[in-house]
Amino acid sequence: MSPPEMEKTDKNGDECLTPKSCACRIPKVFKCPPPPKKKSFTGRKLAPPTRGYFQPPDLDTLFSMPPSSRWEACT
Repeated sequence: MSPPEMEKTDKNGDECLTPKSCACRIPKVFKCPPPPKKKSFTGRKLAPPTRGYFQPPDLDTLFSMPPSSRWEACT
């Protein structure tokens, strides 16, 4: 005889079983959908503004660099 804790039945006499009905089963794995496609680039070019581009008179002074009097080599 086997010890009481090793018995297959519990106090009610029911046996512990894995449920096998269709409702208890893990659903089948379906094929994954494809990745999203990139949107096509239309390449629509915007027309230049009708009144022209804004060009302030002192724009060159903001971006110009003063001439350096001496060049040094990196060592």
